[in-house]
Amino acid sequence: MPALERVGDGEARAVLTFDDGPDQDATVAVLDALDRFGITATFFLVGEQLLRNHAIAREAAARGHELALHGFGHPSHDTLSPPESRDEIARGVGAFEAATGRPPRFYRPPYGRFNEWSYKACHELGLQPVYWSAWGSDWEDITPERIAELVGRDLVPGAIVVLHDSPRYANRPSAVATAEAIPVIAEQAARDELQLVALGQAHPPA
Repeated sequence: MPALERVGDGEARAVLTFDDGPDQDATVAVLDALDRFGITATFFLVGEQLLRNHAIAREAAARGHELALHGFGHPSHDTLSPPESRDEIARGVGAFEAATGRPPRFYRPPYGRFNEWSYKACHELGLQPVYWSAWGSDWEDITPERIAELVGRDLVPGAIVVLHDSPRYANRPSAVATAEAIPVIAEQAARDELQLVALGQAHPPA
């Protein structure tokens, strides 16, 4: 299904995004690391995580970051029926609006997978679908250095980088390694004269 995978505004910048939070495990550590380098990022939030950790989401917004939607739970849409597909996104929108006071603009499906019904629901609800072009494989239990190395391979102008600020849906005990990888990613971006920004900064509304 077509979705935004890169931003092509001609500027020397790339987009940094974080999925699966907000989470007490590592979201604040990620925010602190971003603050150190003056980076603004986009956080794709999960509705069931918002119910538990809405204060952390509001803290991310207060620090100047962009909030987007990752659904209500974290199912792969290719396992859902048509009603379940729409309900998954609609419940996520409801949780997002309740926690933030406004609707989301961007939506990234879990595992990067839509089905035809969830894709249609995404557009019916006014959401811009988003994928990515670079990742750090940080759903695995790997080191910060390895995360940064993998991101660095595709950290080019226009890239959309996906990382994770929660271990809840992954095969690792903590997402702190992602926070610890941010300084290395930021230093590479600086060497390459590449600005790291939020999605809405690189892809403003038409």
